[in-house]
Amino acid sequence: MALILGLESSCDETAAALVTSDRRVLSHKLAGQEAAHAPYGGVVPEIAARAHADVLAPLISAAFEEAGVTLADVDAVAATAGPGLIGGVMVGLVTGKALAHAAGKPLIAVNHLEGHALSPRLCEPDLAFPYLLLLVSGGHCQLLLVRGVGDHVRLATTIDDAAGEAFDKTAKLLGLGFPGGPAVERAAASGDPAAVPLPRPLVGSGEPHFSFAGLKSAVARAAQSGNYRVEDIAASFSKAVVDCLIDRTRLALSRTTGATALVVAGGVAANTGVRDALQSLAHGHDLRFVAPPLWLCTDNAAMIAWAGVERFAAGLTDPLDAPARARWPLDPDAAPVRGAGVKA
Repeated sequence: MALILGLESSCDETAAALVTSDRRVLSHKLAGQEAAHAPYGGVVPEIAARAHADVLAPLISAAFEEAGVTLADVDAVAATAGPGLIGGVMVGLVTGKALAHAAGKPLIAVNHLEGHALSPRLCEPDLAFPYLLLLVSGGHCQLLLVRGVGDHVRLATTIDDAAGEAFDKTAKLLGLGFPGGPAVERAAASGDPAAVPLPRPLVGSGEPHFSFAGLKSAVARAAQSGNYRVEDIAASFSKAVVDCLIDRTRLALSRTTGATALVVAGGVAANTGVRDALQSLAHGHDLRFVAPPLWLCTDNAAMIAWAGVERFAAGLTDPLDAPARARWPLDPDAAPVRGAGVKA
C-alpha cells in the first residue's frame, strides 16, 4: 500500500491531503480565500499567491497530525505543477519539492486537470478506462477520452470562456457575489428558466467545441435592459449553459466508441442542474454516469494525492527541477482551435 501527500495551490484554494492507494483519505485540510477575493468579484492572482504562502505549511502540519503519520511514512509527494495562476502553482510545487528533497521521497508533478480527470476513480474503484469525461471548471471546459494515466485525447474545448468563467462573470453582472457558480445556482432556484431569451452558442453545429462568450454578453444586455428579474436571468442563463453542455457532450458521444462511462468532473460538476442533465443523457445512451461527491469536484488536494497514487503505481515520478506551468494541456497533440484556444 502506498501513501501519498498531495498539495494543491493552483487558484484560490490551498489544500493538503494524505491518501492511500486503497482509496482511504486519511486527512484533507483546505483553506479558501473567498473573503479576500469577494470585493473584486474574482480571483486576484497576487492576493491568492500570498495567501497560499501564508497557510500551506500549517495545513500540511494539520494534515499529518489528523492522519497520525509523519513525512517519513509517505511514499511520495504529489504537488500541482500547473496549469493555474503561476504564483500559486509555484508556492505549492516549491513546497512539495522541498519536502520531497528533505525526506528523500519521489516528487510527482501533477497536472491539475489530470487531478480532476482521475478524481472519480478515487470514489469509484470499478470505473475502468477508457471513459468520456466532461471536465468543466472555472478555467477549462473540455471533453476528453480518458484512456489511462497520462493518456488523454481531447475531443473538444472552449474557443473563448469556460463555463465556470461564464458563471462567475454572470454573478458579477447580476450583483450576486463571489464565488459565482453557487451564487447563480441559488438565485436560479427561484427564477423562470424560460423568461429570458438567451443564445445557445454552437448548439446543433458540427463543430465539437464550446463557446460561452456570446451567452455572457447576452446576459449583460438582459441585465442592462431592466426588463427582467435577476432570478429569471440567472435561471435562464443556467438553462442555456446546461443546454450547451448537453448538446456538445451528445455530439462527442456520437463520435466515440468503447467508452465505459460518461464522467463529469471539475467545479461546475457540483451544479445540480448540470449533474441531473448529464445523468439523463448517459442513461439515454445506456451508459454508466459517474460524478465525484461535491467536495471532490472543486479544487482540493485529495484529487492531487490520488493522481499521485495512480502515477506512482505507473512508475511516473518527476525530477526536482520539474517546472511550474501556467498552461499545460492534457493532450499536447490536439489540433489547435479557433478563438482563444489557449485553454486547450
